[in-house]
Amino acid sequence: MSNSLQIEVAQVSDKGRKAVNQDFHAVTMPPEPQLSAKGIAIALADGISSSDVSQEASEAAVKGFLADYFCTSEMWSVKTAALRVLTAINSWLYSQTQQNQISRYDKDKGYVCTFSAMVFKSTTAHILHVGDTRIYRVHQNALEQLTKDHRVWVSEDKSYLSRGLGIEAHLEIDYHAFNVSKGDTFLLATDGVYEFVSERFISETIAKHSTDLQQAAQLIMDEALAKGSDDNLTLQIVRVNDLPNQNVDELYQQLTELPFPPQLEPRMVFDGYEIIREIHVSSRSHVYLASGIETKEQVVLKAPSIDLRENAAYLERFLLEEWIAKRMNSAHVMKPCTHQRKRHYLYVATEYIEGQTLAQWMLDNPKPDLQTVRGIIEQIAKGLRAFHRLEMLHQDLRPANVMIDNTGTVKIIDFGSTRVAGLAEMTSPIEQDPILGTAQYSAPEYFLGEEGTVRSDLFSLGVITYQMLTGKLPYGANVAKTNSKSGQNKLTYDSIRYDRREIPVWVDDAIMKAVHPDPYKRYEALSEFVFDLKQPNQAFLNKTRAPLIERNPVAFWKAMSFVLFVLIIVLLTQLQ
Repeated sequence: MSNSLQIEVAQVSDKGRKAVNQDFHAVTMPPEPQLSAKGIAIALADGISSSDVSQEASEAAVKGFLADYFCTSEMWSVKTAALRVLTAINSWLYSQTQQNQISRYDKDKGYVCTFSAMVFKSTTAHILHVGDTRIYRVHQNALEQLTKDHRVWVSEDKSYLSRGLGIEAHLEIDYHAFNVSKGDTFLLATDGVYEFVSERFISETIAKHSTDLQQAAQLIMDEALAKGSDDNLTLQIVRVNDLPNQNVDELYQQLTELPFPPQLEPRMVFDGYEIIREIHVSSRSHVYLASGIETKEQVVLKAPSIDLRENAAYLERFLLEEWIAKRMNSAHVMKPCTHQRKRHYLYVATEYIEGQTLAQWMLDNPKPDLQTVRGIIEQIAKGLRAFHRLEMLHQDLRPANVMIDNTGTVKIIDFGSTRVAGLAEMTSPIEQDPILGTAQYSAPEYFLGEEGTVRSDLFSLGVITYQMLTGKLPYGANVAKTNSKSGQNKLTYDSIRYDRREIPVWVDDAIMKAVHPDPYKRYEALSEFVFDLKQPNQAFLNKTRAPLIERNPVAFWKAMSFVLFVLIIVLLTQLQ
């Protein structure tokens, strides 16, 4: 007995009589500790023939699912992890369809595909399905269909796909789980196979070639082609060769309800790490510098506060943080650490950034030159764009969440408030805080109960820019106090030039636009703001010069006083 999950997979795929193969399939068998934590995943997608881009949808669905599922937190259940990933994929496919001028008005031309997947974890198989690809359990003389076709037949020869990835913004996907036994065999197939080959032929072929499943798969495909299949053909045969001895309930308990770490102290050995020192402690989390006992690599361990063990919303966001970090690929975003061992406690491990926070840097550099500020803001913007490309908003951009390492590289840290577009569409019984970020840096629209956008992160970046140059906030603490449109319209921007006369007017104008209370009057893209910080925007140069009372109120009233004084003297002279 190996005491581990072992499966055997045979896969074949062919374009058949069509010009392009719009099917896509793959399997991921990770090593330990992910094998125990996440299991083995097999996925199959079939694009719709009416679309010229559905093969891209199929590939994106399968690759995206297998990549992102294994990036989700180990503490999530299979169902939670898989459904969240598929929801995010569906959101992306749907957005691609909406952006295309042709498919926007004709869904049959869009990024649409069917999808079926199996995840084997411990002694349980999990099925996720949408569309009309099929999953069967193979018996000695028959097949047992485990999925339901989401296809509506209008007539004997005409039908349409009622559910699939990329069809609608909201995704409804079938899920169920069941125990498996050693020797259980399953078949995943597209309609180009199962519509042309009898169930008897499939089951007998698999039984006859049980020692060579790849040959069995090829023979089934050959039979479908011989029977006149006119579609793409893909099938996967999966057989469970061995199962772990561990009880399913025990494993689930271990992975979804990991205990909170104990109080950590310097020199303490903890889950393969040696604690070096405490970095930060707050009411929400405890952060430590640690060193891997085997790797000697320095890492940062973040553990949730034990006082929040009953706070479901907080724990959900804590677990989400690791998944977000694993999806990021930017030199300006903090990287997670890859675990090479099974985790026994609830915590997150990330790279150690040797340097200081932007908050500390600002204390050390109260009046930095404009060029230095530009360089830092440009790097932060690059990190933010990495979030935005994945349809994520950071939502808590502030100096304390930005690190500057010893080489001058700027990195965004702390993803506890990040919003993932696809996941936000999911209904959750857990009530979330309406404002997740820090009030002083949060965009005004959050205080109106509105959802954030890219422009909301831009507002936070603009506030940081203003603060770096002046040491103050553009509206003081007034933003957090205004929870109505009328109140926000009364917010008055204090020009940077009151404190820094050497700052060009057009730079001040760029920052003022970035932090405008109305999100629709801000920049549409981060790149526009970064560019306008470095190059004068012609629109700013061409605008009418502001009245003296706005540019320099003190000088205005001095001038007015002098004029009045002269008038009084003239009048007095005339009276004499």
